[in-house]
Amino acid sequence: MVLKTKLCLSILCFFVVFVVNAQQKRALTHSDYDGWESVSADKISSDGKWVGFEVNLQDGDGRLELVNHADAQKRHLLHRADRWTFSNDSKFAVGRIVAARDSVRALKLKKTKTDDMPKDSLFILDLASGNVEKLARVKSFATPEKEGNWLAVLFEKETAKKPEKKAEGDTTQVAKPEKPKKTDGTKLLVRSFDGKAIYEYDRVKSYGFSENGAHLYYVKAEEDTLKNAGIFILDLKSGVSQIIDIGKTDYVATQISESNKFLAYMATEDSLKAKKPYYDLYLYDVAKKSNQKIVSKDTPGILKDGMVSKSGRISFAQDDSRLFFGTTYDHKSFAYEDDTTILDDERVKLDIWGWQDAEIQPMQLKNKNRELNRSLLASYSLKEKKVVQLADEEVSNVMYDAKSKHNLALGSDDSAYRRAYSWDTQVGSDLYLVNVETGAKTLIQKKLSGRPSLSPSGKFAYWYDSYDSAWFVYDVASKVSKNISKDLGVLVYNEQHDSPSLPGSYGSAGWLLDDKAFLLYDKYDIWKIDPTGKVAPQNITKGEGRAQQIEFRRQRVELEEEEGIDPKTPLILTAFHEFSKQNGFYKGDINGSKAPEKILMSDHRYMGLKKAENTDDIIIRRSTYQQYADVYASNLSMTNLEQLSFANPQQSQVNWGSVELVEYLANDGTPLQGLLFKPENFDSSKKYPMMVYFYERNSDGLHMYRAPAPSASTINIPYFVSNDYLVFVPDIKYDLGLPGPSAYNCIIPGVQSIVAKGFVDAENMAIQGQSWGGYQVAYLITRTNMFKAAGSGAPVVNMTSAYGGIRWGTGMSRMFQYEKTQSRIGGTLWEKPLYYIENSPLFFMDRVNTPVLIMHNDEDGAVPWYQGIEMFMALKRLDKPAWLLQYNGEDHNLVQRKNRKDLSVRLSQFFDHYLKGAPAPLWMTDGLPAVEKGRTLKYELEDDK
Repeated sequence: MVLKTKLCLSILCFFVVFVVNAQQKRALTHSDYDGWESVSADKISSDGKWVGFEVNLQDGDGRLELVNHADAQKRHLLHRADRWTFSNDSKFAVGRIVAARDSVRALKLKKTKTDDMPKDSLFILDLASGNVEKLARVKSFATPEKEGNWLAVLFEKETAKKPEKKAEGDTTQVAKPEKPKKTDGTKLLVRSFDGKAIYEYDRVKSYGFSENGAHLYYVKAEEDTLKNAGIFILDLKSGVSQIIDIGKTDYVATQISESNKFLAYMATEDSLKAKKPYYDLYLYDVAKKSNQKIVSKDTPGILKDGMVSKSGRISFAQDDSRLFFGTTYDHKSFAYEDDTTILDDERVKLDIWGWQDAEIQPMQLKNKNRELNRSLLASYSLKEKKVVQLADEEVSNVMYDAKSKHNLALGSDDSAYRRAYSWDTQVGSDLYLVNVETGAKTLIQKKLSGRPSLSPSGKFAYWYDSYDSAWFVYDVASKVSKNISKDLGVLVYNEQHDSPSLPGSYGSAGWLLDDKAFLLYDKYDIWKIDPTGKVAPQNITKGEGRAQQIEFRRQRVELEEEEGIDPKTPLILTAFHEFSKQNGFYKGDINGSKAPEKILMSDHRYMGLKKAENTDDIIIRRSTYQQYADVYASNLSMTNLEQLSFANPQQSQVNWGSVELVEYLANDGTPLQGLLFKPENFDSSKKYPMMVYFYERNSDGLHMYRAPAPSASTINIPYFVSNDYLVFVPDIKYDLGLPGPSAYNCIIPGVQSIVAKGFVDAENMAIQGQSWGGYQVAYLITRTNMFKAAGSGAPVVNMTSAYGGIRWGTGMSRMFQYEKTQSRIGGTLWEKPLYYIENSPLFFMDRVNTPVLIMHNDEDGAVPWYQGIEMFMALKRLDKPAWLLQYNGEDHNLVQRKNRKDLSVRLSQFFDHYLKGAPAPLWMTDGLPAVEKGRTLKYELEDDK
């Protein structure tokens, strides 16, 4: 009886607390952003016992949590830890510890020198005991990728010791502290995780482990003016360190072969201040302890007028038969450039734009350094001791498989089509088969629009060709290519594609072992294709995807690179319902003998599945709008998900809200979906102001968690919902040539369908969008007065002036965007001038009666920021209420947090004023004169003057 009474009292107390908490919940404020948490860097140990993840604040010190998911009480917490990993034996965790942000900020306010700022530390955590060892002033650390329980730590330079102060009256001579020797190197510590084996080396500049942890190389820097730089290799089993090479100026790009038999590196004896130091390629035989220069600029077979490229990547074939490296042209000098009698201010500086150029000047300038450092693939045969140049000026792009198991590679050349790239980003390329042994190239496909690859066993080349909207394979043995998707009876390209560009594919799941079959996707299902054509294509999901409107995709569970899908392993499928937005996993059958079996399907968004290397234990993230994407542990059966992370407990104290999927018809009768976000404790008898935000299609994000965060460009949905706004996000379907009318056709009936529900204050609605969304905002307010205010970020308002502009972030012409992609006009300015004008809001600004807040920044590399100016000046000239926010030095979306916070405040003040009748801030009523710039923010409300 006593127990029952206590239980009733406990339940009563719980409900009292619950009711009180519900009544005391508050709205989100801008001050909440900094403390909002995110979980990242989640990992599971090889033995599946331990799970770790970082929990970071948006602005503040984070933490690392490590949990034994078999016993969640065993939990280790390390403050300010990041960049962490498990040891290969799952017994330790290691990572960086950064200085406290408040301490760093305080020192910055004191103008503390960089050298005197706190440095990173390293932690080594024994997972079983919980003991933590810390090492101070750490620059970097590394562990072997696959095997071996070793740790290498490179320390910061030691600070100069200050002379000891003498006691008053002490007349003894104090020796001056020894001046530290000048070197770029610092101390390297190499040790086993348990500390039983320790090796230390001075003035180390760079280092790295072999893949399996058997060896470690390290490069020593020069000391003072001595030429005593060198490269060394440490046998971690014996502890013996060997000199590989010494006396060169620089050593770079070191690589140890997978077998541990060889080490390759590049080195130069030229001064690093030389205009073009020449690098040579060296090969060290670990067993024989012999070193030799194998490639220099004079080696037969190397690129004509070429040399070894410092920028090239070095890699060994899996069987050590050959070594791949990069070459580059020995760029010639010009007399004008080398003329030392000309002063810098006398040199001509200009860009010449030539109509015949493959790339326009801004793009050339953006790519200048890449071109100067471009590497062309070459190989060195260890057996034949000769160089074969694989890539050259004609076929500059050569791709080979990561393990280099085959004597074949693929080459592509787009030079014949590159000039059209300014207006067509889907230019084709010619595809070649490259013989790795001889360098011979065989043309196998002209003007292919796609990304070709080699099958794992090297029997086929394969690609999706956008020109044909089909999948192709090329049989290396028979030298025949064929369309392998033409007989499927379903489309393998994007069925919702709605632009004048070529449609993309749904992708593929990969190849079975020994290239027995290729798995590709249609919109819903998975097909197994025999590349030889002897066996008919098979729908291994039995058409259940299309029948149930579920998109099935293969879930990779092994982290290591695959050499083909093993048909004996379980086939795990992700599943997403096209209309309900449910998400989950099914078990498939690689043989297609039975339909997929449901493992888990729910009203969540699942992501980030990771499996332990040696067990079937997994971790996974899942979310809804109300639940952050925390980390869960389970196994491949997924019968029970155990929550391990618990981010943002403070959310329970905040009015949060909900989201629901809504369906409506566009003006042309097309069925569409949208997301409607409602405040917590929503009351359908009330009238709520409503924000409308859009960007193409967003309804698939129904179960996506949206964190309160300062705005980079768009409204933060949780903030507005928490502050008693409705937020509606409609999907948009586009018709070619009609981007503006398409937006109207889809957005306006969607808004009307929500208004018809009776709980929207139709007199107080607003729209806001950024970039393409900003354009649509600008267009809509020329067509309707139903919105009381509008926010338009980085809008294109004049397609006729923007058409000939440059995307300065890439140096590309903007033509492709209007002709082929997002703007969807489908023709040139002179072919369809009326389409450009009719879809440009600038020409109809006289119709606007909606107050507008524009944001367009002066370093925008995507949309010319004069577009925002054109919109603002038109509205100003027409005496329409408009404000332009121009953040100095910012790009298309805001990057600097201080500016994001500022925009968030101004967005909420702007919309609160128009939709809720709040007093206007002074920046809206008085403006911010240039003489006050940087002196005040003018957030104060008009009534508070």
